[in-house]
Amino acid sequence: MQDQQTGAADLTVATRCGPIAGAMAGSGVRVFKGIPYAAPPVGALRWRAPRPPAPWRGVRPALEFGPDCPQSADVGSRSKTRSEDCLYLNVWAPAGAAPGSLPVMVWVHGGSFMFGSGAEARLDGTRLAAMGVVAVTINYRVGLFGYLAHPALSRESEHGVSGNYGLLDQIAAFGWIRDNIAAFGGDPSRVTAFGVSAGSASLSLLLASPLGGGLFQQTILESAGAGRRLASLADAEAAGTVLGTDIDALRALPADEVLAKTSLLSPKVRGLTLPRVLRPIRDGWLLPEDERPVFKQGRLHAMPTIVGSNVDEGSRFTSAWPIDTPEKYRDLLDANFPGMTGQAMAVYPPDAGGGVPARVGEIFADTQFNYGTRLLARSMAAAGQPTWRYLFARRRPKQTTGPHHVQEVPYVFGNLDDIRPDDDPEYDATDMAVSKAIMDAWVAFARTGNPNAPGLARWPAYDAAADCYLEFGNTPAARAGWRTQALDFLDAYYDSLGA
Repeated sequence: MQDQQTGAADLTVATRCGPIAGAMAGSGVRVFKGIPYAAPPVGALRWRAPRPPAPWRGVRPALEFGPDCPQSADVGSRSKTRSEDCLYLNVWAPAGAAPGSLPVMVWVHGGSFMFGSGAEARLDGTRLAAMGVVAVTINYRVGLFGYLAHPALSRESEHGVSGNYGLLDQIAAFGWIRDNIAAFGGDPSRVTAFGVSAGSASLSLLLASPLGGGLFQQTILESAGAGRRLASLADAEAAGTVLGTDIDALRALPADEVLAKTSLLSPKVRGLTLPRVLRPIRDGWLLPEDERPVFKQGRLHAMPTIVGSNVDEGSRFTSAWPIDTPEKYRDLLDANFPGMTGQAMAVYPPDAGGGVPARVGEIFADTQFNYGTRLLARSMAAAGQPTWRYLFARRRPKQTTGPHHVQEVPYVFGNLDDIRPDDDPEYDATDMAVSKAIMDAWVAFARTGNPNAPGLARWPAYDAAADCYLEFGNTPAARAGWRTQALDFLDAYYDSLGA
């Protein structure tokens, strides 16, 4: 039902491509779904950089989510379809907001660069927008559609590169937001980019990219897969030829046949310190080098930052890995820490609590998420930027392990009912209080550049010497020194590589 304070004119917004009509999402909040920010990357535009969307005549309905990119996972999306024609975004905005008056929060979804959607139920922006921000979620190309590198694609590129199309999509989305968000009430000079997992890793890469400057002014990085070594363009191109050498024939394949080839480039057991090819790569243009040296040398796009991770980031990823004996465990360490297996064994002793499976989960968590979290916090603080680090530690009433990777996301959006199918559905007043604390902090940061606000636990700014953070457990509390020994070891290992 239309809010009594909102007229039909407030539900029609003019964008540069034409007017769109949204709906009321809740009391005082408008929602505009399925807004195209780029041309459909189909046919001859498959595996090309995004192009501007075509303008339209008349008022375009923005009442349904756009299609998700083709993928094999169920992410709880509310989109009705999947299609390569997937470059859409969604906006939740307070009704009656003056043009350009409110901070903007742009969410980049996770999904290992293989799946995900801006239409996931847990990402509904109604509750965030009700707190006085304009909330945006975006889609971008994933998997083979977003990250295939191939020598034939590089030859046709004006920059001599291929791959990284999903990152280019994100840049295009931020460009659309810069040019259009004021009409929804958002201030294009106060954009906070936030995301989780691959979304957060994408934002980290944009912080290190020459093309990333000015896209956003602040960032919140949740479980950032930052600081990992990137595959080179040459290695990714060579891997891409497993699909075939005739790029025109590959472009002519139906999307489901392309998706079916994913396993050719996606190993079952991920290398923990080794580059991967079906994700962003070091192409020499968008990403000229790995993030770690850029961050370590202070050459990143410096800005106010919140960065953090969850207590158990790894066990769910590795639970099915066939590494269950001391011999297989040593092989894993030999492959990922050549020349430093002994030191790795001392930091991650296989006979400690939980045995080999527990150590594998810890190594996964540290290499994929915890190391990047601390690297980002240290780098932003060293660059003189106000920085805050957190650890999400709240377990739901019947949860005996975790919290696991991405389990903080429903708390961030205030959507505690909308969770992954394998998560504990029950929550209580403590969960509601934790969610409120996180939302209050995130919105305060978007509004002022500081997550500390009246009624919140004091969150000390990050200091590398103290290695401090705020733990969002049953009650928020300041702590220090999360996994210091292991992260120091990883830093030394990467130093030994000259990476």
